[in-house]
Amino acid sequence: MKKIETSISGLYILETVDFQDERGCFQKLYNYDFFKENDLDTDFKEFYYSVSRKDVIRGMHFQLPPFDHTKLVYVSKGKIRDVVVDLRQKSATFGMFFSLEMDERAARYLYIPRGLAHGFLALEEGSIVNYAQTSCYAKDQDCGIAWDSFGFDWGIQRPIVSGRDLTFEKLENFKSPF
Repeated sequence: MKKIETSISGLYILETVDFQDERGCFQKLYNYDFFKENDLDTDFKEFYYSVSRKDVIRGMHFQLPPFDHTKLVYVSKGKIRDVVVDLRQKSATFGMFFSLEMDERAARYLYIPRGLAHGFLALEEGSIVNYAQTSCYAKDQDCGIAWDSFGFDWGIQRPIVSGRDLTFEKLENFKSPF
């Protein structure tokens, strides 16, 4: 496994080995020893996956303290444009975003620390995105910022966005607790 730094502190691209043969492929997504040696959170509490139609934007999601969490995100089918925004007030990259295209063929995923909002655009029909989180879902602490409020060009004219995600306030109005 390999840890690759990004432009946002604590946000990493993790690459793993992709074993392929006549049967198909095999990827190791989590290794406790690697995570410990690289000072990454290891205490994951919940695992999710979502299936999205092409042109769906999900985000920008996070949970408020004390239920905030570190998140691992990877794609097991299809292709997405993953986007992360730094909400940590004392961070040098506060309000800045990072984007990465991920698909089922790439042996890489994102490690997203606490205090960052996460979302993605499905670039292919039936894209499956998997998540592991270090805290359990807390409905009253579940939050987000508007997907179109931080200057990122999603590259799409008519995204499919949930009613819930359309209610999130703009980044400029969000009072960050991070």
